[in-house]
Amino acid sequence: MSRSRTAVLAALALVAGASGTALAVVPGDSGIAAIPCSVDYKVQNDWGSGFTTAVTITNNSAAKSSWALKWTYGGSQKVTSAWNAKVTQSGAAVTVANETYNGTLATGGSVSFGFQGTYSGTNAIPTAFTLDGVTCNVDGGPTDPGPTDPGPTDPGTPSTKVDNPYAGAKVYVNPEWSAHAAAEPGGSRVSNQPTGVWLDRIAAINGANGGMGLRAHLDAALAQKGSGEEVVQLVVYDLPGRDCSALASNGELGPTEIDKYKTQFIDPIAAILSDSKYAGLRIVATVEIDSLPNLVTNAGGRPTATPACDTMKANGNYVKGVGYALKKLGAIPNVYNYIDAGHHGWLGWDDNFASSAQIMYQAATAEGATVDDVHGFITNTANYGALKENNFTINDTVAGKSVRESKWVDWNRYVDELSYAQAFRNQAVTAGFRSNVGMLIDTSRNGWGGSARPTGPGATTSVDTYVNGGRYDRRIHLGNWCNQSGAGLGERPKAAPAAGIDAYVWMKPPGESDGASSAIPNDEGKGFDRMCDPTYTGNVRNGNNMSGALGNAPLSGRWFSAQFQQLMQNAYPPL
Repeated sequence: MSRSRTAVLAALALVAGASGTALAVVPGDSGIAAIPCSVDYKVQNDWGSGFTTAVTITNNSAAKSSWALKWTYGGSQKVTSAWNAKVTQSGAAVTVANETYNGTLATGGSVSFGFQGTYSGTNAIPTAFTLDGVTCNVDGGPTDPGPTDPGPTDPGTPSTKVDNPYAGAKVYVNPEWSAHAAAEPGGSRVSNQPTGVWLDRIAAINGANGGMGLRAHLDAALAQKGSGEEVVQLVVYDLPGRDCSALASNGELGPTEIDKYKTQFIDPIAAILSDSKYAGLRIVATVEIDSLPNLVTNAGGRPTATPACDTMKANGNYVKGVGYALKKLGAIPNVYNYIDAGHHGWLGWDDNFASSAQIMYQAATAEGATVDDVHGFITNTANYGALKENNFTINDTVAGKSVRESKWVDWNRYVDELSYAQAFRNQAVTAGFRSNVGMLIDTSRNGWGGSARPTGPGATTSVDTYVNGGRYDRRIHLGNWCNQSGAGLGERPKAAPAAGIDAYVWMKPPGESDGASSAIPNDEGKGFDRMCDPTYTGNVRNGNNMSGALGNAPLSGRWFSAQFQQLMQNAYPPL
């Protein structure tokens, strides 16, 4: 469980509410004074000898072009690595300075960074912070306005859009998923983790098959929120002709039903999210996974093209639908749109990479949308690509051959999700998106731990033995995507874990199937895809290899106990 010390802004004046209750006032002759700075120091993960922490600084004094935050530990804590900041330590004293790209700190502005550390004994949170020599407010300290201050983030109070919605915020734990996880042997170890809420058909808006609808989830998020910030993660996923290259996740709308998508799916979602009751939530919307990447790789004469993807490229309804969703949801002040950007094993090749960013820009400027409606991108949604391959790099050469020539890498420029996501962010900016776009990486099933996890590089006999012996991702082929055997839970959700990355997230709820292993009649529009059949010998999109799928899987989105147990068993970091 995370622990934090939050410096809360003081009320600026004595105000009487409707009930006549007076709000707290900062002492002073004028009755108006601003606390110069506030710090949210949150320990996100603590495993007894080490920890990761996210820190958010809010500046309430004059604007800054550079900054330095200092604190002193009361124990043996040592910072070992950091991101989005430069950290130095002398004894117990820690100094954190800005990077070149985040030195500007406006009045009222915030900046976030993170770090990893070690300790022995206790890991007490620092009690005092200074920003450029000035003492910041500390929760419970002499300048804390106290619990009577409602603050700007009470449920129902509009939130100001921030650079990183995950910074300094809790993330909604879906009680339906949590109950499934907790009911599994050992599942209570992860049942408190936040996961995405999938709106994958019209019926899901009001609650399908007796399940929670969108309003029920938002109400539950308000109950979890308390007086702090809360992120709710939604997957908006019901385009006409959805998922034109994979039958397991086909949708309910036909290729031409764009008007139905707008009026019966997006408009009702936007109406609910616009309710002022939910204005104090930070709502992250993952917009239409797999759609735009399909137009790049699986249409237009490519060897991997399908007739369905050719149809969707020709009629333009993927581009129109995404543009309409971005416009409608982006107009809501507390909604943060992230476009799905595939994964490194899909779009990392030279002939896919730049063109993907370009078609996403096309969608972001369609149907009245603008790049201001896009807060960022998400990679690896519901996929299995390793976060960071530590045993080889794209620049390695073995036996006279580049790693890019190995059968596994196959001339891709990226070998893992972190390098891909950071590079894609830069490519998106080049394509016309704002320079401050952020990235999310779905780490729900890319841990690849357990006994099969390599502990070092492979043999240097050939470039293939080197890569195959050292790679964490144990799939048969990068193109395999359905209920992969041997997968494990990945990094736990966390904010600002690396440069340019807003958060690691579990957008795909672990334990929910990717698709049925055999044909199962249903009224959800979900077909049978042979890639979910463990006996399938493959197609051009996976190099005609075995599918690598687990057997006895239910329909996509249904609970798959055997998969969940394997994900826990192979988790990395281990549970």
